[in-house]
Parts: sequence; structure tokens; C-alpha cells
Amino acid sequence: MANYVMLLQWTDQGIRNVKDTTKRARAASEFATKMGVKLADAFWTLGSYDLTLIVEAPDDETITAFALKLASLGNVKTQTMRAYRAKEMDAILGKV
Repeated sequence: MANYVMLLQWTDQGIRNVKDTTKRARAASEFATKMGVKLADAFWTLGSYDLTLIVEAPDDETITAFALKLASLGNVKTQTMRAYRAKEMDAILGKV
């Protein structure tokens, strides 16, 4: 499984319903599982982004579908980054 870091910002709708944020996170974890995505951890953060998710998915297409599903609910905007562990990075550097 590939690792991803997702940075989320609340939309106007999301902040208006902020008291439901932990419930929404649990629901997101449930539909992530149904899509073949594992939500490894979620953090509510200060600064430019309101939440940070650590996610595992089998491929870029699956994480993209998850990000689109999440954003389509109207509570957050997403930015997703592929994340590599040291062993994966060593393999990449071996090709340089």
C-alpha cells in the first residue's frame, strides 16, 4: 500500500458544522475502508490546514477517488501528497 498525507481545510459549510467534525471523521474512515483505503490517523491542526490525515491506499487512482468523495460532501477541501518511507526512497534513489 502507498502512503499519503492529506491536508484538509474546512469549507464554509464545514466550519458552520464544526461540532460534527469528529463524527464526520469516523464516517470518512468507514467509507475509506469500503473504498480500499485505510485511514491510519487523523489530526486536527492549527495553521493553514484544519486537519491532517495519514492514509494508505493501493494506488493513486484509489486515493484520488477517496479525495473526490471526501470533497464532494462539501465540508472540506483537500490537498493530497504521496509520502515515501526511507526504504522506498532508497529504492528511488537507486534509480538516480
